[in-house]
Amino acid sequence: MVDRFIARFGNCIAVFHSKLSIGERYDQWQNIKNGKSKIVIGARSAIFAPISNLGIIIIDEEHDSSYKSEMNPRFNAKEISKYIAKQNNIPLVLGSATPDINTFYKAKNGTIELIKLTKRANNANLPQIEIVDLKQELANGNRSMISRKLYSKIEENICKKEQTILFLNRRGFSTFVMCRDCGYVAKCKNCNISLTYHSHTNSLKCHYCGYETKNVNICPECKSKKIKYFGTGTEKLENEIHKLFPNASTIRMDIDTISKKNSHEEILNKFKNENINILIGTQMVVKGHHFPNVTLVGVIAADGSLNLEDYRANERTFGLLTQVAGRAGREKKEGQVLIQTYNPENFVIDFAKKQNYELFYNTEIELRKQLKYPPFCDIIMFGVTSTNEIEVGKAAKKIYELLRKNIENNVAIFRPVPAPISKIKNKYRWRIILKTKLNNTIINSINMALQDYYKLNFKNTNIIVDVNPNNMN
Repeated sequence: MVDRFIARFGNCIAVFHSKLSIGERYDQWQNIKNGKSKIVIGARSAIFAPISNLGIIIIDEEHDSSYKSEMNPRFNAKEISKYIAKQNNIPLVLGSATPDINTFYKAKNGTIELIKLTKRANNANLPQIEIVDLKQELANGNRSMISRKLYSKIEENICKKEQTILFLNRRGFSTFVMCRDCGYVAKCKNCNISLTYHSHTNSLKCHYCGYETKNVNICPECKSKKIKYFGTGTEKLENEIHKLFPNASTIRMDIDTISKKNSHEEILNKFKNENINILIGTQMVVKGHHFPNVTLVGVIAADGSLNLEDYRANERTFGLLTQVAGRAGREKKEGQVLIQTYNPENFVIDFAKKQNYELFYNTEIELRKQLKYPPFCDIIMFGVTSTNEIEVGKAAKKIYELLRKNIENNVAIFRPVPAPISKIKNKYRWRIILKTKLNNTIINSINMALQDYYKLNFKNTNIIVDVNPNNMN
């Protein structure tokens, strides 16, 4: 994006993102403040840039959950943008091929203006999308991660010297390690979650707290050597591609390969400039990249995000599939997309194949209406954490009692339960969920309940109140 803007507008661009050093950040801040930089491009923190005489705010890929901060200070860049736009009486543009359901609902109701782009850039045709039923592949004796159809398409692409992107939204080699004799699963000592095996370091890593330990070859519980690696990640996919296509050049892009400064840009430039055959990656590879020679996209497992414990699982899966499909055939060459799935009949997969957002939206909005999910209500999550396992449960139950006492009866308040991931970074986690339409009365009632709670002096307990949280875990 920065390259495109510099090519069009010259060097009046400032850039803000987390990989800048303190000195670089200071220089960018001063250039904006002194009026040298007229355009600011960046992640969510860029909304705080000290730009004067602001004329427009544009939020690209507005459906992306990363605009809301999961750390303190917890802020939503979209909400702050609305406030700033209103204060300055300027337009706010929210752009996306797969808008947030709540945003599109407002556009449909006339709360915000809807503007449609009906053609792709350069008038390119939409790629052809095919669904591959993995159940049928298993029935035919193919236990590989790559279906026969996808194999032949990749082979064809390599011969034509055209590029391929393979998308798998899980990093690492195997998602968990288990003993087949006693059922032991290697888990993080700080979090209640299984460790992921990474073959290049022969280690087990926690993707929540960063804990890392040596791989286990002998079960610590029963001393059996029958240790089995289950699940697949981008690293395992890369290994399999090397076996299937030994002469093909590959490059991998996930959080493990972009930890160094500028490695993100280096991988993308290398893929584009050296015409590497196959790019393998997580959702990083779907983010608006423009590769003219990419004509094939393979989605290895479309079902992973469908089965999340989150009311937005359908929305996120449709968005990911549509966005990754949009990487193929962006110039004159025709694009093809193969989506591998065990659920080819699922409406999300079907509408992604048709590349029809409105069809998906009409179905999803009816489901949300029946189940009373946003935009028809707000979900308020009370996250209670403590290093003391007994105290966290007591605190959660006390908050629940105070909420029931302070909030009117027609508001749905669900009983406190341990969070789906009940321990992260040595802190035990409980949650209470409240469903209602947020208004000043509800806010005041919540504040009163919290004030009563803080008088009870639970010393080792923290509470986070999150409205319409991104992460329900």
